[in-house]
Amino acid sequence: MDAAALGSGLTAGTNLLKKFVRLARGADTLSVAEKVYSIAGFLAIVTTFLLVMSIQSVRLQTTYRHMHASSAEAAINVGRINALIYAIVMESRGIYMSSDRGAVKPFADGLVRRNRELADAVKRMERTVGDDDAVLFTSFRQRIAQFIEFRQELVRRGVEISPAAAREWGNNDANRTLRSKLNGDLETLERIYGQRASDADALANENRYAAAYLFVLGLAALFLAGLNVVVMRSSVVGALAEITQATDRIATGDVKSEVPHLGRHDEIGHLARAVQNFRDAVARIFELEELELGTAQARDAARTERDKFNDKYQAKKWQMSAAINSMPQGLIMLDGKANVVAMNGNYRQIYNLPETIQAGSTLEEILQHRVTSGLFSGDVAKFLAAIVDRIAKREPAVQELTLNDGRVIRIYERPMDGGGWVSVQEDVTEQRQRERILERMERFLATIIENVAEGIIAKDARNLRYVFVNKAAEKMIGMSRGEIIGKTARELFSAESAELIERRDRQLLAQKQQLEPIVDTIGNPARGRRVISARRVQIGGAGEESHMFVTMVEDRTEKIVAAA
Repeated sequence: MDAAALGSGLTAGTNLLKKFVRLARGADTLSVAEKVYSIAGFLAIVTTFLLVMSIQSVRLQTTYRHMHASSAEAAINVGRINALIYAIVMESRGIYMSSDRGAVKPFADGLVRRNRELADAVKRMERTVGDDDAVLFTSFRQRIAQFIEFRQELVRRGVEISPAAAREWGNNDANRTLRSKLNGDLETLERIYGQRASDADALANENRYAAAYLFVLGLAALFLAGLNVVVMRSSVVGALAEITQATDRIATGDVKSEVPHLGRHDEIGHLARAVQNFRDAVARIFELEELELGTAQARDAARTERDKFNDKYQAKKWQMSAAINSMPQGLIMLDGKANVVAMNGNYRQIYNLPETIQAGSTLEEILQHRVTSGLFSGDVAKFLAAIVDRIAKREPAVQELTLNDGRVIRIYERPMDGGGWVSVQEDVTEQRQRERILERMERFLATIIENVAEGIIAKDARNLRYVFVNKAAEKMIGMSRGEIIGKTARELFSAESAELIERRDRQLLAQKQQLEPIVDTIGNPARGRRVISARRVQIGGAGEESHMFVTMVEDRTEKIVAAA
């Protein structure tokens, strides 16, 4: 049984593949169901990949956000602790150089205050401790505690005994050894947090590729959706309208009119041939009536023949209905007065229509049911009048409608020959939700970059023109982003500073990334000579439109002046 089923499935797949090959060569042998099912299958595959890539993108963005925030906060804490240690050392020197206990008091108060700030900074730093720095941070915290206790004793001796006693307490190898170890700990922590930032940047690159995949998959889904509409319009809706016109002509007695689409090999072709058989049957009936057959047997034979062809027509009509019901979208056909000509099961499912609403019902009955079920809260008469007006104008339309239960329905409306109207409707709620999630995530990342304390500057690597600066960078340069973006360094800075900046750009191009900070003195046109610390990374590569240089800048001028 299994072997037979497998062989049958392989045969069916082989036949379908042969049909696709003939279609590529210009011979359309696919049925409507095969076309619709094939497009729906490809669309389902693309949608599955799109969902998987969306989940992967969100995961990468969440990890990147956490790592970036953790490394940035840790780097800030290290810098603050380093500054506080330096400030405490300066206050200690003030105690050493005081002539009496009265002169010690201001320096002692400042040192005690800095001690408290240092202890608070270490506590805040505990929030960013991870597996890679836990052991180091434990020893670092113990040395900070020893450092604070030593300075507290220094204050006590200077205030209660004398500055000489304080100098005697502070001038020893243990104090210098502790300070040296603290400096070593801070340098090691800075390297660890720099590596975290590098790992976060690597995740950002991965997310960029994920975003590109999402874009390609979205285009593929859009293409398949458009292809589905085109196939439905060309293969089903338009053909049905033409066959309906031919049927109307036959019903009025025009048995010599041509029936379109007889050469097609799909369900529409079967229906067209059934209509042709019906036309031939009607023509034969007319001939029999014209000849006025005199015998009941002849009349009965003619009626039997007519009924046979009528049965065939009904069978083909049922096949057409089955094809419509196999569509993945909801479909409803209206006549010129907004009466229902046909609808499929998916349309009934979208609006949860009862069995009492069938072909022959009015659009007003459908709207009243939607009001009763809570899916519509507008003015039924006004809404119905607008639809009748669109039918009369025979203008195609595409719109999206949000139901009261939150679902978003995309509606494609097209006129049919003879005054009718066909509407194909699709539930796009999940697609719109995914679009909103991506939009919120982009705004979130932009807000983070815009509000970090470190200046971030992006430059087009092809022409070295500035393409982005955040608020911190605007403040450091002393210009608005409108004055900066689109210009080169030579248009903003002095020739000496511009040459230095371009030399750093060439170094970055050669070594790919420059994660260790480089300290330079730049002549700022708005703020004078500034001492900056910069880290640089490349995004993309040569020949790519997205090839950029990103610089993270810290202005150290005030710190150096204070240290001097």
